Amino acid sequence: MTVTLMWEAAAAEGRGPELLDWARQEAAALAGEPRRREFLTAPGDRVLVLTWWDAPYAAELPELADPPAELVRRPVHRWRFVSVSVEPPADGTRAG
Repeated sequence: MTVTLMWEAAAAEGRGPELLDWARQEAAALAGEPRRREFLTAPGDRVLVLTWWDAPYAAELPELADPPAELVRRPVHRWRFVSVSVEPPADGTRAG
């Protein structure tokens, strides 16, 4: 089973790049090695980190901590998902 942990934070005004750097450093220091790690950004200085793990849904997995309060404008959001399907694009090309 593949479990995906999602971590999303909204940076304090103008602190998006610093929050992204912090998240990258923290993710690299997590105990264990996920199958995949992905970092995304969005307007409003939001940072999203996804990690994929080969584990049961309820497994204890390492998660990113809360960033320093001065880097964010609201509490971090966290969700856990289980993969149900990975499908190729309809035109047969590789996504990415």
